Amino acid sequence: MRALELKDLRKQFGKSEIIRGANLSVAAGERVAIIGPNGAGKSTLFNLISGRLAATSGDIRLKQQSVTGMKPYQINRLGLSRSFQISNLFVNLSVYENLRCAVLWSLGYRYSFWQRLNGLRDAHERAEQVMEQIGLKGQRKVLAGVLTYAEQRALEIGITIAGGADVILLDEPTAGMGRSESDAAVELIRSVTVGKTLLMVEHDMSVVFGLADKIAVLVYGEVIACDTPANIRANPAVQAAYLGEEVA
Repeated sequence: MRALELKDLRKQFGKSEIIRGANLSVAAGERVAIIGPNGAGKSTLFNLISGRLAATSGDIRLKQQSVTGMKPYQINRLGLSRSFQISNLFVNLSVYENLRCAVLWSLGYRYSFWQRLNGLRDAHERAEQVMEQIGLKGQRKVLAGVLTYAEQRALEIGITIAGGADVILLDEPTAGMGRSESDAAVELIRSVTVGKTLLMVEHDMSVVFGLADKIAVLVYGEVIACDTPANIRANPAVQAAYLGEEVA
């Protein structure tokens, strides 16, 4: 079953076409990394998939349902969640409070002036479970704004998975990390996405080749290849796109 499918997807800003007929199919449970030179359109593609931008033409299908033209919250409620290049946290709330906010809608809670958050046992249990998954239980009362950079990225991943989405988009999850932090982030991503579909944009090739089942190469708004890491490494078109440098 295809969890996510792009069909001849295009995005134009004025006279500039950034995404030029992109096609991509991601199977349920598959981990796919999108790579490409700077300016290839990777962030634009993520924004189209998650509904932050409207496509000029083409179709985006989530679990075989077209989500083209839907708002981000509508797509999220169908089971897709994403992180961002820059951490998007409630910096004046604790780790626990950030995660509790993230789980409310998925548990059926809606906007209410009269309901006390402290009485929501299922939200409390889910937030505690995610804290355990991302290794931040010891920092449950720490404000998100004073966490280390790597901890903030872990919390962002926790927020992304907290609502129970089964299609996860991660935008450069290890950007700005040192090698040990990056290795820890890879293990975290591998752990929390078991049984889920993962699509990520990542520049660190050791992360890409160590985590992805398939790699999609985006060049000038088109997916020129999508294959296993071994086949991508040997693909002449991919090597040419990277100016002859070895993709490794």
